[in-house]
Amino acid sequence: MALKRSDVRGTGARKALLALAFGLPLVGLAGPALWAQSAGQTQSQTPSSAQPAQDLPDAPSTVQPPPKPTFPDVPPGPAPRPEPAPNGTSQTPEEKPAPPPMPPIETLPPGTGPRNQINPGEDLYKISVSTNFVQVPVMVKDSSGRRVDGLLPRDFTVLENGKKQTLKFFSSDPLQLSVAIVLDIGMPDVVVQKVEQTYSALVGALSPYDEAAIYTYSSTVSQVTDFTRQPEKLTATLNQLKDVRGRNDGPAVLSGPLAAGPPTVNGAPVGGPTIQPVNTPPREAHVLNDAILRAALDLSKRERTRRKVIFVISDGRELGSRASYRDVLRVLQTRDIQVKAVVVGSGSLPVFRQVGKIHLPEQGYSDILPRYSSATGGGDVQHELSRNAIEDAYTAITSEARNQYTLGYAPQAITGSSAYRDINVLVDHKGLKVYAKDGYYPTPSAR
Repeated sequence: MALKRSDVRGTGARKALLALAFGLPLVGLAGPALWAQSAGQTQSQTPSSAQPAQDLPDAPSTVQPPPKPTFPDVPPGPAPRPEPAPNGTSQTPEEKPAPPPMPPIETLPPGTGPRNQINPGEDLYKISVSTNFVQVPVMVKDSSGRRVDGLLPRDFTVLENGKKQTLKFFSSDPLQLSVAIVLDIGMPDVVVQKVEQTYSALVGALSPYDEAAIYTYSSTVSQVTDFTRQPEKLTATLNQLKDVRGRNDGPAVLSGPLAAGPPTVNGAPVGGPTIQPVNTPPREAHVLNDAILRAALDLSKRERTRRKVIFVISDGRELGSRASYRDVLRVLQTRDIQVKAVVVGSGSLPVFRQVGKIHLPEQGYSDILPRYSSATGGGDVQHELSRNAIEDAYTAITSEARNQYTLGYAPQAITGSSAYRDINVLVDHKGLKVYAKDGYYPTPSAR
């Protein structure tokens, strides 16, 4: 006889109530429940073709998924590959283990990597093009010598080797300066001391954005201080140079009690043979070319965004340099360096200027500085005698160097050519004088 589900539930409930009412133990009450559970498990094991009885209690559903398994802790390592199922499909668990940690990355010092490896992201699409961009600083003055401002690009015409160039760059903004101050300490002492009194004005002519280095020369060249933007450092260095004395103004003493050498009586050395001594004055040197060359080589290492100027304070004499004028000028024109100068002492006198144009043996040259200044676009050389005039020249020269027009163009490249190229700058206004460099030599990178 089959029991109905309602009968099982009713019988069990009535027995539980009677037991609770009379205080009896609930022993044996779980029998029907256990019997129902075992019956359900037995029924779930029957084949699917058999029809279950409608009166039996419901067994646990075979459609519900089994409880999720709990995986033990596995040390980090490579993730196992899913095993293929019998039908050929891969079985992927619902919860994937955590990915393994990344291995440590080793780096190599710069420059030690193998050269035969190509990084797809580096230098794969870089194209190097060699061009020769020419910058021409230009200064324009009127008939009175005053600087002319306010000109426009259309007012200028640039010719290179006679061919008109198309301007690619134009600016009238002031530029920062890199100045190499070259002091002549081989002049007569009275002139050297006059120049030493103007050192404070020389520092004051520089702006806070300019940098300057100091060189001295006579028979040799010396760099006193490196390039600096600190005016106090320049002032301290120039104050130390005030102890330097120039050469004696008088003629060389070859005989008498003030002459060098042992004492003599009637022209003969005391206690020695009666041989007439031969006194030769020391050879004088005034290495202006070497001083400009040394300053130019140091200036060429400064930033290209600065305007490079060599500021010479000298009487203009050149004697005994190892470097020639032509070689030094080529360095200046290759590296876009201007030469500006204040000529003092005898070189500032009109008579000596005319005589200096005539080269005499053992006397050197006295017209080197105007030639340097004209060829590099530095303008006219200032010839000053008094202290106030020298100080005013400092301010005028630095202001002109800073406030020039800057023209730029890209000439037609001549492959492998390093020949000199002439430059002629014209202004479409009458009565104006233009100061610009005469030409240039193409740099090696532009060949």
